[in-house]
Amino acid sequence: MSSSDPTVQPVPASVVEQVDAADVTLSNPKRAVISLGSSLGNRLETLQGAVDALEDTPGVRVKAVSPVYETEPWGVDPGTQPNYFNAVVLIKTTLPPSSLLERGHAIEEAYRRVRDERWGPRTLDVDIVAYQDVVLDDPELTLPHPRAHERAFVLVPWQDVDPEAEVPGRGPVARLVEQVGRGGVAARPDLELRLPE
Repeated sequence: MSSSDPTVQPVPASVVEQVDAADVTLSNPKRAVISLGSSLGNRLETLQGAVDALEDTPGVRVKAVSPVYETEPWGVDPGTQPNYFNAVVLIKTTLPPSSLLERGHAIEEAYRRVRDERWGPRTLDVDIVAYQDVVLDDPELTLPHPRAHERAFVLVPWQDVDPEAEVPGRGPVARLVEQVGRGGVAARPDLELRLPE
């Protein structure tokens, strides 16, 4: 986390390492980055429900959860939609990308996600941002996420939980944050998502 924003502290590496050391339930897991967003209903409760649902998924363990940010909607005129709460979750998983995508869609559907408007308001957005170092161009799933490198609402919380992270093919997250800036992305230190026990 940049020293220019003292209100939000990154997750200490020691915390992630402790969780990793305690995890003996997965065999040869892959590391994945999940972006969560909600602009309708009880946004914080929805994001926490998504974190818990990921942890409850066989073959998935949540390793770190970023601070919560309030962000302006992407791709629409300012003020035409409610703001989002956004966060990034680091997981380890034995699921292949396609199964992880299916699980993300199932979690969205559990929160009554509607897909009738591109970039429209939504109860919950669950996006796979990156999966290990996999580069995939498939009609169903592109990895890394094709717009992650230009979205501050993904990059800023991702940098919080993994300051050394890189977007495959795009470079270090820290450098990408510098390029896109932090406009429209406001820290919410009064809100917190819990790491599942």
